[in-house]
Amino acid sequence: MNTLITVKPLLAILAALCLPPILASSRSPNAREAWTFGAALTMFGVIASMLPAVWGGARLEYTLVQVLPTVSIAFRVDALGLLFALVSSSLWIVTSLYSVGYMRGLKEHAQTRFFSFFAFSLAATVGVAFSANLLTLYLFYEMLSFATYPLVTHHQDREARASGRKYLLYILGGSIGLVLPAMLIVYHLTGTLEFSAGGILAGKAGAAQLTALLVMFVFGFAKAAVMPFHSWLPAAMVAPTPVSALLHAVAVVKVGVFSVVRVVTGIFGTGLLTELNLGTLVATIASVTIVAASLIALSQDGLKRRLAFSTIGQLSYIVLGAALLSPSALTGAMLHIAMHAFGKITLFFCAGAIFVATGKKFISEMKGIGWRMPLTMSAFFIGALSVIGLPPCGGFISKWHLVIGALEADRIVFLWVILVSSILNAAYFLPIVYQAFFCSPEEALFERRVQEAPRWCVVPPLVTAAASVALFFYPQPFLQLARLATRHVLGGF
Repeated sequence: MNTLITVKPLLAILAALCLPPILASSRSPNAREAWTFGAALTMFGVIASMLPAVWGGARLEYTLVQVLPTVSIAFRVDALGLLFALVSSSLWIVTSLYSVGYMRGLKEHAQTRFFSFFAFSLAATVGVAFSANLLTLYLFYEMLSFATYPLVTHHQDREARASGRKYLLYILGGSIGLVLPAMLIVYHLTGTLEFSAGGILAGKAGAAQLTALLVMFVFGFAKAAVMPFHSWLPAAMVAPTPVSALLHAVAVVKVGVFSVVRVVTGIFGTGLLTELNLGTLVATIASVTIVAASLIALSQDGLKRRLAFSTIGQLSYIVLGAALLSPSALTGAMLHIAMHAFGKITLFFCAGAIFVATGKKFISEMKGIGWRMPLTMSAFFIGALSVIGLPPCGGFISKWHLVIGALEADRIVFLWVILVSSILNAAYFLPIVYQAFFCSPEEALFERRVQEAPRWCVVPPLVTAAASVALFFYPQPFLQLARLATRHVLGGF
């Protein structure tokens, strides 16, 4: 593979660090939001400009600081990192549009602070995506934790502060208590922290020590919300819906599972995991999370809490696919990062639009709402289909690869986990749509007259819903990047 030395990865990160102009425009909302849109578009443009090189088989690298002779803060753009960065940067543009409608519609306080930390969070997310080694990934992972804390506690009431403390306890507790020691052990064993397609731990330690290391990484990256390190995510739903939409459907949670995939493929390597049968251990942990989270979601009346537990289960599909170690499963896991992001962000957008228009948070209060908000609930239906994994939505493509991957790995029990959990997905989403449109006039809690949320709360979910459908018919560039990343992982760089 060709290696190109370029500053573009660093420029993509710096593009989001538009805090000074945002802060300087605090008294001019239009200027403040123009800076936000400008940063989002610039970041996306820089990231998209790297697509041709990666598609052509090149790898883009840039070293910022040499910390130790064999350890540096460095960036590497490969297919997997570019896939994640494309998802995050493209959805930041849409979410910025949504944030304007939501924050202004509810006359939220501290909007300048909100947009500043939002941008900072995206910079950290792309930093994780382009990390060339475990140290760089860890630093940006922690940066993201601190950047998102003010967003989680935005309302600054007792509930928000309690949720913020829980958020930091799980996220920082996991990374400092488990990931940091595991990273130091890896460096002690190998003398390096560089990601490599074949892994770097083969022959460096015994099976027991490697098993312990893997468990420390899987649970330590608590943003992945693997049970029992998951309860921070439902608690964080007190944040404004734009935060829930992007950070808890795309950036924060996807950084967790992305980090797990990087460790599985770049630190341990698929060969070592197959040899020690450690993939089965991780797949079992992910399967328990998938089924348990889906069952809990069934009992939730709060719409955002139901979406939160759905997210917990969906994240573990990615972990499961990576742990199955077969080509289709790895492709499906990487592809699900994108497909779930577009479907789930649509659902969060719709939940926020409902709250802005009606003040309703609970599913039991939404009977007949489809007649009042037909566009919003139609988008919700499409987002739900994508998360369930039904055509004609992109989620079908990623789940199809996961199913084929389970068959390739000859792991029938995990095939049943995917199928049964998808039925559970339908069981907790489709009744919402049914009661929104098909309840009797006597049961309906809303008059049959159209009264949608403000325009900028309605347009973004329609855009992401349309994207979910488009990705079913044309899943590029994400499918091509996922396949390219899988070939690199299984065949070496």
